[in-house]
Amino acid sequence: MCFYDQYQMLCNDYKWGNFRQHCSKEYRTGETCGMKLVMQTIPKSEKCKLCKSIDTKQGRIRKEEDRIHRWIKEEQKGLVRGSSIEAAQMTIYNLQTEIYNLNHERSRNSQGTTK
Repeated sequence: MCFYDQYQMLCNDYKWGNFRQHCSKEYRTGETCGMKLVMQTIPKSEKCKLCKSIDTKQGRIRKEEDRIHRWIKEEQKGLVRGSSIEAAQMTIYNLQTEIYNLNHERSRNSQGTTK
C-alpha cells in the first residue's frame, strides 16, 4: 500500500502519477509493495488517450457521413458515386468497430479499480 499521485482527467478517467511514499509493509529500499493508494488527486484539463482517440474517430465518422449525403445529392443530378458511397460506408463501419473496441477497453480499465 504505497502512495502515489493520481491524475484525474476531464473525462473522469484517471492514471497513476509519481510514487510519493512507502507504506509500513515495505522495508526494502527502492522497492514498493505493489498496492497503490492515492496520496493526492491532481485534476487535468484534458481527456485521456482513449477518449481523444474516440473523439477523433467520431469526427471522422461525421465527415464521412457528410460526404455520403453530398454524393447522394450529386447522384440525383446524374453523377455516379456508388463505389465511393460504398467505400465511405465501409470506412464508417470500421471506425464504429474501433470505437466499440476502445469503449470496451476503457470500461475494462475502469473496472480494475474504483475511482
